[in-house]
Amino acid sequence: MSALTATQFNLPKQKSFYKGKVRDVYNIDDKYLVMVASDRISAFDVVLPKGIPIKGKY
Repeated sequence: MSALTATQFNLPKQKSFYKGKVRDVYNIDDKYLVMVASDRISAFDVVLPKGIPIKGKY
């Protein structure tokens, strides 16, 4: 199983996209925010190079 370490959605009426250390946020028509929590791991203000498969499953 692979880890989700990046998103690249192109959503209808998408106005902007923000990529944080562990979350991606999509602005939809200035009405909605879609937040995607990824498997990226941040420690000491550094995003670690590999994701952890099934992180948060249990």
